[in-house]
Amino acid sequence: MKKSMKTIVLLLLSAVVAVVAAGCGSSSGGSGNADQQVTLDFLWFTDGIEGEVIKGLIKEYEGQNPNVRINLIEVAFKDLNTKLKTMISGGQPPALARMTDTGAYAKQALDLTPYVGTADEFTSQFIDSIKPYYVSDGKIIAAPMDVTANGLIYNKTLFDKAGVKVPTDPNNVWTWDQFKAALQQVMEKGGAKYGLVWDVSPHRWSTMLYQFGGSMISEDGTRSAINSPEAVQALDYFTGLHKDGIMPESVWLGSENPNNLFRSGTVAAHMAGNWMLSSYKDIANFEWGVTYMPKAKIRSSVPGGKYLMAFKGSKAEKEAADFIVWATSKEINSRYNQESLFISPRKDSGKLEYAFGKEMFEVFADELANTTPLAANDWSRQTIVPKFSTDLKNNIVNVLSGKMSSAEALEETAKLIDEAIADEK
Repeated sequence: MKKSMKTIVLLLLSAVVAVVAAGCGSSSGGSGNADQQVTLDFLWFTDGIEGEVIKGLIKEYEGQNPNVRINLIEVAFKDLNTKLKTMISGGQPPALARMTDTGAYAKQALDLTPYVGTADEFTSQFIDSIKPYYVSDGKIIAAPMDVTANGLIYNKTLFDKAGVKVPTDPNNVWTWDQFKAALQQVMEKGGAKYGLVWDVSPHRWSTMLYQFGGSMISEDGTRSAINSPEAVQALDYFTGLHKDGIMPESVWLGSENPNNLFRSGTVAAHMAGNWMLSSYKDIANFEWGVTYMPKAKIRSSVPGGKYLMAFKGSKAEKEAADFIVWATSKEINSRYNQESLFISPRKDSGKLEYAFGKEMFEVFADELANTTPLAANDWSRQTIVPKFSTDLKNNIVNVLSGKMSSAEALEETAKLIDEAIADEK
């Protein structure tokens, strides 16, 4: 009897120890038990007000998922890659990160496909032109959170004075020749000193490249395509705008800031990114707005944006994927972009009730909806593009200054692109 009682006591003690051990298990990883407390390290940078917006959403998510705590690690954008590489090389990758250069981390990224249903179902929610940024070798390596677009901001006061009406129908936009003629009229009758300013950026210049039917890299990624006849035609046209005095040489051939020129009220239009809408909010000396960009062979913008990426080896892969699915859903993603004054990447969120510039954001969203996938196919290759983008900008400058022809400049750039592609193999 004593032996029996002793056995029972030992069994009870063993059970208690097992329960206590289970309760004291991992508190910062694992994805098995729904009752376990899991901490997700979330690497984040902020451009504007979206940092406060995401903090509110995180609090909401934690309230709905009491077993999940999200540790937001805020860094400056310039420090993001250094911090991320340090965490990955140290064997402690974050569960989540806000990313721009998705392609550079494709191998370290968690494939979200098993967590989001089928790849087709997931990707069908978002605008087609950005797919190359987050789908790599058939794997979903990230999820779109917000997008940027290049577009056309114009001085409404000068256009009205010249009697020039801008396109209001996306199915009836100007051709480049029509746009050029409109700018000349605004200069002659509206008093604009210049017709157009354009950011000194190969990314912004490539808008025209895609509109003329060109691209920087072949669709299959195996070779350069920037020396095509379409690309030469685009650069010739860009050069002609400078020679005809429609664009000031002081921007691309000097150091004059195109933003300041537009703010002065003496420029008819600015080819820029949608982020300038918030920047220009305080302009009070003239009216301004957004209209549709002209087309050449096709309409096109250049998509950019931010993505949420989860990482292999975080020990919280499922929880990270669950958060991504929630954050990119229609309701949550629409609120995030509306409150942050960003453009949503979702097809069903092209029209949001922004506190400012609702109609202008809709024009930018339409530009993205009519953008060739070749643009994202080029700019998503972030292990290749940085190796030639500065040279591309310098070669464009050489053409504008008369040192090279368009064909020569793009042929030189093509060689650099092919070398960068070869280095990847």
